[in-house]
Amino acid sequence: MKAFIGCCGFPVSRKRYYTLFNSVELQDTFYNPPNPEKLSKLRDEAPEGFTFTMKAWQAITHPPSMRTWRRSKIRIPKELWDRYGFLRPTEENFSAWKEIVEGARALKAKAVVIQLPPSFNFSEGHLRNIREFFTSIERPQFYVGLEVRGDWRYHISELKEVVDDVGFLIHVTDPFRWMPVSLKEVVYFRLHGIGGDEVNYKYRYTDGDLLQLKSVLLTLGNAEVAFVMFNNIYMRDDALRFKRMIEGGPSL
Repeated sequence: MKAFIGCCGFPVSRKRYYTLFNSVELQDTFYNPPNPEKLSKLRDEAPEGFTFTMKAWQAITHPPSMRTWRRSKIRIPKELWDRYGFLRPTEENFSAWKEIVEGARALKAKAVVIQLPPSFNFSEGHLRNIREFFTSIERPQFYVGLEVRGDWRYHISELKEVVDDVGFLIHVTDPFRWMPVSLKEVVYFRLHGIGGDEVNYKYRYTDGDLLQLKSVLLTLGNAEVAFVMFNNIYMRDDALRFKRMIEGGPSL
């Protein structure tokens, strides 16, 4: 198994980060439309073999009425708010997806993570949105990760059916909370801290936690690639300790 271990964002300078890790998940691409020129320059500055992933622009996941849009540099007209977010199969969302694809291509991203808001709870309508959106787009040249929150963990069979039906979808999870509903050749873990309902960013992972995480990876025999991205206050130190733990033990 090839493991990409890193952080959600750069917790130190990029120059320093490149010496510590082999991958990063970009966060800026969530708040504003991806800028292909900027992302291409970022790709060029990174060392050979370094791997980028990125969060998808919130236009396809978060309606413009949500607080996350306060950090955006663009403003969506209020009369169009119901055309964006929640993976609605609308012309506006499909247009936003094309911008995401262009950005991912410029970055040469290995994966794009589509993170739905907690308010995107399970419902037949939301399930239909997932299915219709992803069956309406072309299969991209990168992995597509879907991270759902809220009460989806209590509707595993329904989620598994749509993830399996859309062959290129990867279920992104925090393995300390729940495992992917469908194990494919690629796994993508985002670690938000242990405790709390959805996240606990102030949590510092113990060596025991990291050993447990390593054991989880060792059980994923069919997986060929694993992304392990830490997303807590101590992500630099925790990710670095886990990386050294992986490198110093039996190969995955």
